[in-house]
Amino acid sequence: MDNLLQIGAEALKKAALNEEAKRFLLTNDKLFQTLKKAADRYIGGESLEEAVVSIKNLNRLGFSVTTDYMGESIRNEKEASDATDEFVNLAKAVRTGNLHSSISLDLSHIGLLVSKELARQNLERICLEAAQAGQEVIISMEGTDRTDAILDLYKETLKTHANLGITLQAYLFRTKDDFKELVQLPGSIRLVKGAYNTPVGASMPRGPELDDSYLAYVDQLLSKNHPCSIASHHEKIHEATVSLIDTYRPTNYVLERLLGIGNEELGLYRDRGYKCRIYVVYGKEWYLYLCNRWAEYPLNLFRGLADMVG
Repeated sequence: MDNLLQIGAEALKKAALNEEAKRFLLTNDKLFQTLKKAADRYIGGESLEEAVVSIKNLNRLGFSVTTDYMGESIRNEKEASDATDEFVNLAKAVRTGNLHSSISLDLSHIGLLVSKELARQNLERICLEAAQAGQEVIISMEGTDRTDAILDLYKETLKTHANLGITLQAYLFRTKDDFKELVQLPGSIRLVKGAYNTPVGASMPRGPELDDSYLAYVDQLLSKNHPCSIASHHEKIHEATVSLIDTYRPTNYVLERLLGIGNEELGLYRDRGYKCRIYVVYGKEWYLYLCNRWAEYPLNLFRGLADMVG
């Protein structure tokens, strides 16, 4: 069974990167609308207005939110500028609506692959707007070919924008050294296990060794009361994290899960008084996102089939 799930996961990851399949989907309205029913479980909507409604509903349920306008790997200045405008409008909507949501983004969505300077300028625009309402801006992590550029830009921008945070991937062997440096800085750290394919020898596979490594980072973050989000859908991870919270009594933490995955279980932690946050994405670039959610646990394809015919 494990082998079949791994084969299915790899196939879904390839499907996510298939540009021809994506183009066909976007030009076939019937197929688009059918698959969209499955995607709706995981996304906050296609427009900013729909995302605002999703944020409001989650806030009413007692969850904080971090919101991401979907997109990555932009390779021209105009599209990067348009994406930046959307993030600025998101920050404004959160402020005017008195919502409890931070902003999450990929640097390659706002120009990193065009130039570091363009990404820096666009990131500063977003941070400035978000700061007006005390919103945090959290940089997501991407493939290992971009890690150095992402960390360099984060450290540089953090010097002038204190509302900036970074994501670290526990499965990378290099994270041990990156963590030592970044935990000395004031910016928040979102800790994830990591899901990108990596060069041989760059990362450890899912399993007990990775769980132990992840929890060792969690222990350091919580014991230091360093601002952090523990982003995992693994029940073992969150149960162990809660035990550490009970031990250290930190105040600068949040338990985080993606919209549509394990939110009922997260609600149980919320009911026990722990700080809980849901990661909401919105936009029209949901094809890759849906494939990646299925790739994480291919049996979710059956849930998707039920959503499509329901």
